[in-house]
Amino acid sequence: MSPLPHAHGGPPLQAQLRATPEDFVVDELQDIVPDGSGEHAWLVVKKRGANTEWVAKGLARFAGVAPMDVSYAGVKDRHALTTQVFTVYLPGRASPDWSQLGLEGVEVLEHRRHRRKLKRGALRGNRFGIVLRAIRGDRAAAEARLAAIATRGVPNYFGEQRFGLGGANVERAERMFAGARVDRALRSMLLSAARSQLFNAVLAERVRRDCWDRGLPGEVWSLAGSRSWFGPEAPSAELDARLAAFDIHPSGPLWGRGELPSADEARALEQSVCAEYETLRSGLERAGLEQERRALRLIPQAMRWHWLDADALRLEFELPPGAYATVVLRELTDWADANAAA
Repeated sequence: MSPLPHAHGGPPLQAQLRATPEDFVVDELQDIVPDGSGEHAWLVVKKRGANTEWVAKGLARFAGVAPMDVSYAGVKDRHALTTQVFTVYLPGRASPDWSQLGLEGVEVLEHRRHRRKLKRGALRGNRFGIVLRAIRGDRAAAEARLAAIATRGVPNYFGEQRFGLGGANVERAERMFAGARVDRALRSMLLSAARSQLFNAVLAERVRRDCWDRGLPGEVWSLAGSRSWFGPEAPSAELDARLAAFDIHPSGPLWGRGELPSADEARALEQSVCAEYETLRSGLERAGLEQERRALRLIPQAMRWHWLDADALRLEFELPPGAYATVVLRELTDWADANAAA
């Protein structure tokens, strides 16, 4: 993430991240209430130091079903203490005794029945509780930076997790677009990495121009809390008020087939930046993806912080689906991840 420009200036702190899994807590926020009956087991699962896909496969083995019969809304960090929902398809069958699951670091906290599988992206967001340790830097400057993040937000970059170890997935996507064969699951991952690279490049340029959180002529607006967007529209007092209230955000392209929906200055900027990525652009278009949009601005909700001692700081905030806690942290601190090589 280091080559991407910061919106608030360089981070005032240095710290250690994820000294223990308990220092990085993620709780999934769900609006869905399980029905209490149906063909799917609805499981609230706590996992410590475990990969989401590994847990899903373990649930499938224990229940005696195919891996495709286990669903979850989103992938959670491995080196963390996380809580999330899984559904397991059990047509005509009683649920097994989930207390006997026997997966290391995994506990089923609640289980009920539900009529439908849980689909990817079907969550309200995630709540984070993060402790930074071995902090060095200016505490007063950190307080000012935290206040700026809470009131103005941060650029909504895709996090480094999106790009694979060392960012290699973008290069792998280029090879795939050049004809290299990959399996279906990897193809989806590489398409996402290619799209994310283009989006981050556009957002980085808008951060450099200090227009990541305000509209440009020809702006397309993203509706907060949804994947919907509208515009371009002529500037108006109503748009300004909605932007100030965080009801809408400027948006950037998730590349695909068709014309960019933006116009004027916004479109010219997007075209200029993305012109440098011909292989990625043409590959995404040939893959059949359509033009979509993503908000350029990310506003952490319910943000709080307090110092545990002179060199340890606890942060709490909520983010919408698809947003990354690390893009919030990078505006505050440079960090050494205790599990970076794991």
